[in-house]
Amino acid sequence: MAENAIKKLGIRFFPHKKPVDFFKDIAGGIIVALVSIPISMGYAQIAGLPMQYGLYGSVLPIFLFGLLTSTKDFVLGVDAAPAALVGTVIAALGIEAGSDRAMRAVPLIAFFTACWLLLFFFIKADRIVKYISEPVMGGFVSGICCTIILMQIPKLFGGSPGIGEAPELIKNIAEQVTSMNGWDLMMGIIVIAVITLFRHIAPKIPMSVIAMAAGMILSCCIPLGDYGIKLLPEVEAGLPPLKVPVSRFDLELLSELLFHSLSIAAVILAESLLASGNNAAKDGYKLNTNRELLGYSLANFAASLTGCCSVNGSVSRTGIVRQFGVSSQWMSVSAAVTMVFVLLFAAPVIGLLPVPILTAIVISALWGACEFSLAKRLFKTSRQEFFIFMAAFLGVLIFGTVYGVIIGIVLSFFAVIVRAVAPPRGLMGVIEGKDSFYPLDRNREARPVKSVVIYRFGGNMFFANTEVLKSDLEKAVKNDTKCIIINASAVSSIDIAAAEELLRLYNYYKDKNIAFYMTEHIGAVNDSLRKFGADELIKNGAVRMTITLALRDAGFSKPYSLEEPSEEQKQAVALTDTYGTKDMQAELEWALGDDAEEFKKRLTEEIYQNIKDEKELSADTIVKIESLNRWGRLNLFDEEELLDRLETRLLDRAVRHPEQGKRIERVLEERRKVIEERLPEIDPEILGRIRSRRLKRASELLKNDPKAYMLRRKKRLERIDRLKQDDPALAKAYHAVYADALKLGKNDEEKTE
Repeated sequence: MAENAIKKLGIRFFPHKKPVDFFKDIAGGIIVALVSIPISMGYAQIAGLPMQYGLYGSVLPIFLFGLLTSTKDFVLGVDAAPAALVGTVIAALGIEAGSDRAMRAVPLIAFFTACWLLLFFFIKADRIVKYISEPVMGGFVSGICCTIILMQIPKLFGGSPGIGEAPELIKNIAEQVTSMNGWDLMMGIIVIAVITLFRHIAPKIPMSVIAMAAGMILSCCIPLGDYGIKLLPEVEAGLPPLKVPVSRFDLELLSELLFHSLSIAAVILAESLLASGNNAAKDGYKLNTNRELLGYSLANFAASLTGCCSVNGSVSRTGIVRQFGVSSQWMSVSAAVTMVFVLLFAAPVIGLLPVPILTAIVISALWGACEFSLAKRLFKTSRQEFFIFMAAFLGVLIFGTVYGVIIGIVLSFFAVIVRAVAPPRGLMGVIEGKDSFYPLDRNREARPVKSVVIYRFGGNMFFANTEVLKSDLEKAVKNDTKCIIINASAVSSIDIAAAEELLRLYNYYKDKNIAFYMTEHIGAVNDSLRKFGADELIKNGAVRMTITLALRDAGFSKPYSLEEPSEEQKQAVALTDTYGTKDMQAELEWALGDDAEEFKKRLTEEIYQNIKDEKELSADTIVKIESLNRWGRLNLFDEEELLDRLETRLLDRAVRHPEQGKRIERVLEERRKVIEERLPEIDPEILGRIRSRRLKRASELLKNDPKAYMLRRKKRLERIDRLKQDDPALAKAYHAVYADALKLGKNDEEKTE
């Protein structure tokens, strides 16, 4: 029966399909157990228990979690956040830490916490984590790490760890600085420096374990106590007795403990799922978040049976094992078994470990687990998400874990709302020779259809963004506008307020003799329009399947009359691609926007560095190098510009290294020939635009580097002479597109040379 119940719940022990490295996993478990000794003992004291209960909580709870979890390297144990919360509850209830009453209340809190987590499992409360963004995750984890670092810092110089949030922890540090032990501090700083150094130069070496072994040897050889260096206290040998916490609770505390255990369960859910989810995302596997809740629940039931406080996912210890490439939860089983051996046979050895060395190991792991690299990236790319990261970070640091989670979640929802209220949107137009419609701000060649506003709305329509829609249309409409078309291809739902606003807009512009259409959306949107009383749009033909059909209904037929191009658009280039189809717009500019220029510079430099000293160089070399960049192969329009940039970049080398210069020149000619052979097929209008663009580039080169321009001009004239002999038609087309560019500086040619 039990087996069937387990199957119904979808529980499968060790749900890991990928191959594991048992040696690394066993070694990682031993490291976790050794590092957990001081950490668990310290947190047990913070929770109001004798220190050995921290070790008791590192056996059965970890073993059960390792069997159930879907993570491959996440570590569970006695940790800072729940320990601090339990200690706060005990203090608030007037229970003396370490007393018999505390030893009854603390495991009862763990029991109730486990009950709440089991309830979370059945109602699938893990889904709330899906609404917490990466910046919130990063800020939350970083805040937890920094909080624990602040707790541990006093132990680096012989002090006592603090509890609470950053203000209290900083105050605790300041109060103990006056009694600082320099030997403790020096030992701790040296260990941090060595671990940090080896993390960069030799990350595979387990410096944490080596540092611990060195500390034990040092304490055997030198009387560290004479220098004021603290060692860990001795622990009684033996395994914990298992007791049911419900049998020894104080009835008058029941309601208080139930309430506070709910907040602790919420913190465990948020902190552990955020941290483990972050690691799973980095490692590329799917986390079964509901299964994790079951694992947390059973682990906390086990903790309550051993008399320990609530257990939680440990960011610091996970950071340690991730350095060693742990690949499965055999690590947790190994850690539990190792702790059993420690409790049975090595309890006296614990007293040989210097506190500052183990503190330094923990601080190093915590600092490595902080997501400050994410914060730096967000600062450069999205200030809004950077502020969300910082809000979650500072929320945890200043107000505590619970408030940090709340702040992060609220800000995540706020960011979603902001994006929904102001979705991506813009005007669209036509590129000559193409059938589709393109955003005007991302395609230099796209031009608006005369007297038509084609407006793309990039999100679902609801009450909060109808004003944005209305305002954008008012700005886009001109005196000669005869037709408004909303491209609603990104709209999958619409509410009653948006439906009513669309109907109002339709009637408003109808009174102004402006046709109004909504196009490209899915059929379900039409159902919503009918449902919300806007079926007049459908009956009057204001809803069309495509933009083309809307234009035809409004009296605009192909080829569409376009607005006059700007000067920049006149210089845009349209080439026939490799397959002969007209698909040669500036693809990089379409994809990268304002970053396109920087990308072209980087790619040019990358290819230049690869080919400048290449002995066996061919046109295929350029194609191969180009294909290996993160973007992939370029279309012929972008490649033509790339070759032009390469030629300019290589001019100086051609002068200093004539043989290499000639070889590279031949390869560039060979590759460019693929493009130039299609020039005779291009109509005169487009040839004129190509000619204008090359004139512009030549003018820029002449202005910035006259000698380089004259050298390139000379080489192109030589190429035209060669082509006249081999391919007169291509020579004529080649000269046609370079004619204006070749005229530049002609009068000063002799003087310049």
